[in-house]
Amino acid sequence: MIGSLWVVFTLIGSIGQIVRNATQRGLTPQLGAGGAALVRFLFGFPFALLFLAAVAATGAPLPHVSSSFALWIMLGALTQIGGTALMLKTMELRSFVVVTAYLKTEPLLVAVMGLALLHDPINMGMAAAILVSLFGVALISIQPGTLNGGLRPAAFGLASAGLFGASAIGYRGAILALHEPHYLMPATFSLAVGLGLQTFLLMIWLLAFRRQTLAEIFRLWRPSLGAGFAGAAASQFWFLAFALATAASVRTLALVEVLLAQGVSRYVFRQRTSLREAMGIVILVAGAILLIRSQP
Repeated sequence: MIGSLWVVFTLIGSIGQIVRNATQRGLTPQLGAGGAALVRFLFGFPFALLFLAAVAATGAPLPHVSSSFALWIMLGALTQIGGTALMLKTMELRSFVVVTAYLKTEPLLVAVMGLALLHDPINMGMAAAILVSLFGVALISIQPGTLNGGLRPAAFGLASAGLFGASAIGYRGAILALHEPHYLMPATFSLAVGLGLQTFLLMIWLLAFRRQTLAEIFRLWRPSLGAGFAGAAASQFWFLAFALATAASVRTLALVEVLLAQGVSRYVFRQRTSLREAMGIVILVAGAILLIRSQP
């Protein structure tokens, strides 16, 4: 049962992430990319603390923190901040579903980094699933006329994907560095520490350079609180999945977000889906199914 829980955790995390991204996209025109990025951390941190308190209430002790954990969590936290800001900037230039597709080039990078840094194994079935899924991403992202508007959207989207990939590796490395026998406490503890570090750094930056943005964030506390909860809940399930499976497996299965983003793009933002995008989504789903069947 535990062996397949990572699939459930990843799918729930994907749903939460789509809700959070859509909410942040709505806040970007008022707060800018940096301010909207802070929302997920500032308003998500209290919920992460509540999750940690709930786990600690079961009697699980807080883990011992090592220098290795500190380095991994810093890698995860800092690259996630950069990835989030670039993602929101890209959303100002392209449709919601296409931006989500750009971000989903991440699994290939995660697989390589995971193998090099964490020695996470990749079998032939997993490698094939990643390539199939990336082909689906290509169908969605690279369309006639894509380059007419310049390379900025693609460059921002792919750079964001790379940073999110490094973040996934950092967080999985932090969870493993705690050397806990059960997955629940190390995942929840890592989330709370990571969000706390991100909130601290971004608050300093806003106080120094963007105080007006900080005031606007608190003025928009209602939608910001929703984005914070969705982000913290999504991250909680991502971290639980990272504790049970390789980062490459989790991030490849998370490609189903493109299917969810398609619904958001069509019914919330009223953006149409082309036949090419629809074909790409079908291939993405096929790659996700292949990935699950390829797990050892």
